[in-house]
Amino acid sequence: MLNVGKIEEGFVLDHIKAGTSLSIYRHLQLDKLDCTVAIIKNARSNKMGKKDILKVECDVDRMDLDVLAFIDHNITVNIIKNGEIVEKKELILPKEIKNVIHCKNPRCITSIEQGLPHIFVLSDEKKEIYRCKYCEEKFDRRSL
Repeated sequence: MLNVGKIEEGFVLDHIKAGTSLSIYRHLQLDKLDCTVAIIKNARSNKMGKKDILKVECDVDRMDLDVLAFIDHNITVNIIKNGEIVEKKELILPKEIKNVIHCKNPRCITSIEQGLPHIFVLSDEKKEIYRCKYCEEKFDRRSL
């Protein structure tokens, strides 16, 4: 059995869809932070069969919950202080995301104006559909 020690202060991302923890690591830009990160892939889970877990020992305020919720709002976020879980955050889909994904439409203004932010708006909450704010191009979640 694999044993990864507990963290004193930071957060644990649990119930991550198996195989997607490295994508979350990149999107949260954890490689740019000077902190300890443990990535556990394909852990056994009664609820999911297999799951990934991310343990991050750093200031909790550095994490962008909107990015995380956009990637997968079913992830459990456990906030750790003094080695104990002090809070569990529930993620909700953000109404708007900025500079997380890029519009693939070659006719979109964002492909011409390089400095323009890439903004996507939640257009259908039930189907989790995001569209470009400028050209309304639908984002394909499979490309995450």
